[in-house]
Order: sequence, then C-alpha cells, then structure tokens
Amino acid sequence: MTDSTTHTQEDSQNPEARPPVARKAKGNITRGPGRRAQQARREFLRSVALTVGVTSISLLGFVPIPADAKRPRLRPPGALSEEDYLSSCIKCGQCVQVCPVDAVKLDDLGTGFGLGAAYIDAREQACDFSCDGLQCVLACPTGSLTHTLDYTHDTRMGFAVFDKPKLCLAVAGKGFKGQARGPDYEGLLRYEEIDRWNPIPLKDYPYDVEICDLCVQACPIEQRYNQCQAGKPPSGDDNQCPPQRAIGLELIEEKNGVKHMKPVVYDGCVGCGVCEMICPTEQASIIVDYNILTKIPLSEMYMAKSKRGHS
Repeated sequence: MTDSTTHTQEDSQNPEARPPVARKAKGNITRGPGRRAQQARREFLRSVALTVGVTSISLLGFVPIPADAKRPRLRPPGALSEEDYLSSCIKCGQCVQVCPVDAVKLDDLGTGFGLGAAYIDAREQACDFSCDGLQCVLACPTGSLTHTLDYTHDTRMGFAVFDKPKLCLAVAGKGFKGQARGPDYEGLLRYEEIDRWNPIPLKDYPYDVEICDLCVQACPIEQRYNQCQAGKPPSGDDNQCPPQRAIGLELIEEKNGVKHMKPVVYDGCVGCGVCEMICPTEQASIIVDYNILTKIPLSEMYMAKSKRGHS
C-alpha cells in the first residue's frame, strides 16, 4: 500500500487532521452597520444639519423671536428691547472685538433664541465703560446697539438688585482686605487714579476697608457722579455727568433696633454689572436684573436725537 493511501485512511479516521475544505466563493459580501450604529449615524447627521441650519438662519438675522421676549442675559450698552435686538443683530461680533475689557461674548446654541447675539456675563467680566466712548455702540453696523447713545449714563442695560443681604459683608458690619475676587480671578477694571483709559487686573488692586463698600467704590456711574459734584466732570464735559447717583451705603435700622450699613441702589444705576463682578462674597450679594430699568428719564440730548429718528 502506498504512502498516499495510508495517509488517506488515517485522515478519514481522524477528522481533526483533515485540511480545511475550500468552499466556493459566492461573491464579496460586506456586512453593514448594525441597527444601533445606523440610528446613531442618523441622529448625528440630523444634529449637524440642525446646527448648520440654525446657525445660517441666525447669521442672517432670521432667528424666531417670542412676542414677549425678556432678556435672558445682560446685553451690551445701548441694546434695543430684546425682541428688536435679536431681530436686528446680525451676529457679526464687531462689539466683541472692540471691548477693552473683553466683556462682550456671543451666545451659543444652548441659549436658543439668542444664538450668536452679544451678551455680558457680569460676574465673569462686567462693562466698566473703560472705553469712555462706548466703542461697542460705534462698532455695531445695524443699530442693534442704538447709535443715539452718547453717554454711559444714558444706557439701560438692567438694574442692580440687592439679592442676598445675608451674605453682604457691609450688612454684617465687616470690612474687607485683599484681592476682591482672589488671586486667580482674571477680570479687569479701570481705576481712574491709576489710568483712565487702560483697565488693570482686579487682582492687582487689593482693598483694605473697615466696612466693605467695594460695590460703591467701583461703580463707574457713581464715580462720575462724585467727580461732577466736585466740579471735575470727565474731560471737562458736563454732558458726561450722570443726573443721579447709582449706589451708596446707607445706615439702616431694623425693626429690632439693630443698625448696620447696607448698599442701596439708586435710580442712576444703568446695570453695567461692576457691582456684581467685584462683590467679594462667594456668591455675589448684589446682581443685575436684566428686565428692570432705571426710572429716571433719559438725558434731553438722547431724547432729542431719538425723536429725530437717528439710528
């Protein structure tokens, strides 16, 4: 018996030793993605399409606006009513580029109706009017930040509200010493006694006060009011004098007879947010309400320009 015959018999008795049988190919068949993968892909493509579509519409200024639109965020100086602001803003970002303290940001997708519109997060970085010339207003190409605005006290951004009096150091009779927001805070603020035009890091200007009044000291409207009362209006221009104080500390007597100092917001407040930014408590004791405005009338010059229809 030949060797080949012997191997054949052995292989038949030991199936594991048999070589693999070549099967006839039926063509190249590629298995597609599973149902879950297909669903994930469809959802991803739908999200991309939605993002591109909403962004494109927003850039054209055609974002749908609710009829009773309230301000979900603090808007830059001179912003029109929320409905008019969102419908006229073309989301160009010019106001962002010219802000000397980088206070102006652009809304993202999470904000819904305001996608791409400019806003300010006062706690992160307030508008301290460092530019003196309202550069964001001058840079706005559509008048969403009204071009009839000339002076800081004519803006209507919001109104400061004493939100958490139990946290306030002044109410507790405490002073403050050190950096208002700590050594890691990157916010900027203008100090006129240092440089009128160039803001400096807040952490480079430590405070030491017996009773905390940082919100009063830092308020740009209050500063200008005091300058004008002292006969030293900014740039010697009386038109830059606010008609009323914005904030101050007052002695308050409670019903139980306890007396303490308390920040009081006056109608001169324009809602710039500096008080909220500089408040040294972990949560700001004072915040800006975006939907409350000062009760005082606008300056005569501002009203006259508005009536003439300037934009």
